[in-house]
Formats: sequence, C-alpha cells, structure tokens
Amino acid sequence: MSIKIQPEAIANLRGFELPERLGFGTVMAPVMFRARYEDGCWSSGELVPYAPLMLDPAAKVLHYAQSCFEGLKAYRNGSGAALFRPERNAARMQHSAERLCMPPVPESLFMEGVRTVTAYCANLIPANSGESLYLRPFLIGTQPDLSVTASSAYDFYVIASPSAAYHPGNMRLWIEREDSRAAVGGTGDSKVGGNYAASLQSIARLKERGYDQSLWLSPSNRQTVDELSGMNFFAVMDGVLHTPALNGSILEGVTRDSLLTLAREMDIEVHERDIDIDDLLALVRSGTCSEAFACGTAAIVSPISELGDDNGNYKLNSAPGPVAEKLRAALLDIQEGRSEDRFGWIQRVEAAES
Repeated sequence: MSIKIQPEAIANLRGFELPERLGFGTVMAPVMFRARYEDGCWSSGELVPYAPLMLDPAAKVLHYAQSCFEGLKAYRNGSGAALFRPERNAARMQHSAERLCMPPVPESLFMEGVRTVTAYCANLIPANSGESLYLRPFLIGTQPDLSVTASSAYDFYVIASPSAAYHPGNMRLWIEREDSRAAVGGTGDSKVGGNYAASLQSIARLKERGYDQSLWLSPSNRQTVDELSGMNFFAVMDGVLHTPALNGSILEGVTRDSLLTLAREMDIEVHERDIDIDDLLALVRSGTCSEAFACGTAAIVSPISELGDDNGNYKLNSAPGPVAEKLRAALLDIQEGRSEDRFGWIQRVEAAES
C-alpha cells in the first residue's frame, strides 16, 4: 500500500512544541493515520492532521459499540525510535475485531499505521526514562444504520500522545466484590471499549474511598483474582512470582508476557494459576506475600501498596518491592536501548523528514 502524506499534516508537525508537563494521554500529537474499509476492501492509508471525526449520528459505533483499540509505545532507543513487540498488538487487535464481527485490520496495514505515525512524530518522543510516545490504534463501525447488525463500513485510525507513565508511584487497590466487568465467553479477553465502560462505576466508587484502581474477581465465582481495569496483576509470595492464569476473561497483556519471560530468564520461579482473594489477603497480613504490582503498556510496572475491601485494609511490606523494581528496570533497559534485545522485541523506526 502507498501512504498519502497530506501537506497540512506536515505543517501541523512543524508548528508543534511539547509542553513541559505531559501527563498521560492528555497531549495529542498533531497528526494521525487513517484508512477506511468499504465494499469489502481496505483503502490505502494516509497521514492527516489530528482533528475531530465526522460521524453520522446513526453510526453503528455510537449505538452498538462496534469499537476496539490497542495501546503500544514508541521509545527513544539510542539515537532513534523503536516500537516494542508491535506484532503482538496487531494480532490482539485482530482477535478483538473478530469478536465484534468487524473486519480484522491486516497486520501490514496496522504496522504501516503505527510506523508512519512514529516516523513523523519521532521528534516528539520524550527524552526521560519511562516516558514515550503512546500510540492508540482503534477501529470503529461507521455505517449509519440502526438495525442490530454489523456495520459494513469501518475507519481505522492511529493517534499518538507524548506521555509520562500512566500511574507513577504506588497504587491502592479496592477489591471489587459487587460488580463484574467481563466474563468467559464475553469480551474479557478482547480490548474493546465496552469492557472499560463497565469498569467506570466501580472506579467512581473506589475514588470516593481514596483508592486508585479496582481489582476484579472472576465473575464465575467472585473469589479468584482476574485483573485490574486496564492492567494485569502480580504478587510475590515467599520469593515466588504469581499471576492469574489466562482464563478467557483476562486480557493477554504484552507487558505481562514480557515480564514473565524476563522473570524466567532471571531464574525467578513463576506460577500462572488461580489466586484466591481471601488466601491472598491472609498472606499479605502474615507477610508471606511481600509485594504486589500491576503491569501494562501504559503503566509499565506499578507497585501496589495496599489492598482494601469492606473488611479492612491490607498493606504490603514493600512498595515498590525488589522483584517489581528488578523487572521494571530490565524491561525499560531493553525498550530504551540500554541492554541487548536478546528476544527480538524491538523494531526500529527511522525518523521521517517533516
């Protein structure tokens, strides 16, 4: 496919400067990538100015939530830019699209989109360790039709945000024992907007209690740990790393998989298994569970300092703990080019002239 670069996009880039304070996902790069699906075919992609979308009020995405997305990052890596395992995001987006009866974005088009935005926004990648250009590919159904059927037309976009880490510092988690976010057979293992909408009520309640994130339990038993609203969960018990096994309602995180690989390379014993929440709390209280942390593309590794529910608060001995710090450092060293990419995770991107 040939990419069209709109002159207005280049003009936007030339006039853009990064602010001193970034936050996460609040500063948007001035360009975006767009491709369209109509009559069973994908168009060529184009780089266009970042701007509001023009949608018919009857577009399927607005009524039946035909929308899926991904999150990945471009890092400063040595003298250039680098993407971290983007092929895993492409595959996961295809899985999410198929679950919502949407045409999967071909891997070649997905990669063209993220590489084009990275190349033209290379100078916007922040320089500090842990900061990055956060990339958000997304796919939406645009057919204006109120029948409960799949759309026949779709738009694929890639937008970007120069960002700091999503949740710097320690987190306090509220154990969600009332609501369920996603279930086996539903969309829990897909990255779709509805999963996140279903988490918002819980987040609003926990914020009033002074907590940061929900810790979701399996909807099948309300007893075993699933994940956070947008991150996977890890706990260290007697020096052994534990994480919930993938079960159909947990998103298969790219960062999760990367940390498991690094932990095994470091000879840290790893168990992927069902984790009973009451057993976990008892181990936290006794000190056997010495540390816990969450991970995700946006957050990288976020230490957990406390778990809470209606029965009380359970504080972790170490936050951040030594395992979390060791894994976070090893991951960032690969992403930012300070250590050898021994797993073939990095894809370098040459900056484009603008």
